[in-house]
Amino acid sequence: MAALYDTIGIDYANLRRPDPRIAAMIDHALGDARRVLNVGAGAGSYEPLDREVIALEPSAKMIAQRPAHAAPAVQGVAEDLPFEADSFDAAMGVLTVHHWSDPAKGLKEMRRVSRGPVVLLTFDPDSRVAWILDYWPQLAELDDATMPKLSLYGEVLGEVEVIPVPIPHDCTDGFLYAYWRRPRAYLDPAVRKAISSFWKIEGAEDGFARLAADLESGAWNARYGHLLGQDSIDAGYCLVVSRGS
Repeated sequence: MAALYDTIGIDYANLRRPDPRIAAMIDHALGDARRVLNVGAGAGSYEPLDREVIALEPSAKMIAQRPAHAAPAVQGVAEDLPFEADSFDAAMGVLTVHHWSDPAKGLKEMRRVSRGPVVLLTFDPDSRVAWILDYWPQLAELDDATMPKLSLYGEVLGEVEVIPVPIPHDCTDGFLYAYWRRPRAYLDPAVRKAISSFWKIEGAEDGFARLAADLESGAWNARYGHLLGQDSIDAGYCLVVSRGS
């Protein structure tokens, strides 16, 4: 997966800017932890600025994009964290678990190195934005193949709390479903560049063409125009929080 992000990671930091509302939920879930490990840290999105953070990231391209003021980064993978047990007050990961080669092993590693909360922003593969699947049904198959079921977190981490994360209509973080009320954004190659799912499916161009045609004809608005009056939706994103001992 590091090789993929060595390709799509170009300009990733500008296209995937942390949304402050989501950031506030992550920060709250971290509690009073002072020393935090961010696993699959990328360019540093959602890393708290008022805590001591160590970042772990497999892609050199992503590490190179981290700003000068960002937390120090270690190149490595979730499944083999190079830290002693209980080295951190908390561990966090943002939209990363589905990229790991062995999610269960990575989660066990996060639990091992954290004496406090393990906080993960993830996605429930059983809950999706229907209109997007109308244009790219391949995404459902991709989710089923790569996105861990929510049950895995409890099986590995023990008791967990699952907290829905509403996605605002003007979300600043350009992940896959962030543009649910801005369909024209999916027609912008610059936007798509930072959405890993489009790099993993075949036949995506057909969906872009159909979406462009439906936006031009008004067909999209006829079917989905009701979404334009909503400020946020539950798109399947959630925080999974293991409180620890």
